[in-house]
Amino acid sequence: MTATRQFPWDHPRFKSWIAVGRACQVMNQVLAREIATLDIKPPHLDILVNLYRFEGLTQQDLARKLLVGRSNMSMLLPQMEKRGLITRRGDDNDRRVLRLYLTEDGRALAEKAMEIQTKVIDRMMETSTLEECMSVANVMERLTAALLLRDGR
Repeated sequence: MTATRQFPWDHPRFKSWIAVGRACQVMNQVLAREIATLDIKPPHLDILVNLYRFEGLTQQDLARKLLVGRSNMSMLLPQMEKRGLITRRGDDNDRRVLRLYLTEDGRALAEKAMEIQTKVIDRMMETSTLEECMSVANVMERLTAALLLRDGR
């Protein structure tokens, strides 16, 4: 007796998974093109936005928020520091800890970049109602949380 082979594309949720992945890729490509005018790439934008929102993160905290390894951070942060976008300062309570802050130039660049990012998001999401947008967000947050939990994070 021959077992019926099941391919990924036969799985009922495959279309959704592919659609989300493709949307993410297209969004990153468009965003990368748009923010290139500021001489930054999406990973730089992620760092700028997070330090704008959460001043004083450690490199480890930032890596955890961005779901990347500390080695990725250790490549990008020195570049950004050299450009005068971020600064590292010692922690008041623990001298071993360095905290990350945006400089004035970094804050200004973050604001320009966030404006571009918001316009890109608006353009890409304009065919969806606010309710649809929130529904997609809720499902993606739930899936992300479940995957992270299963991955032990």
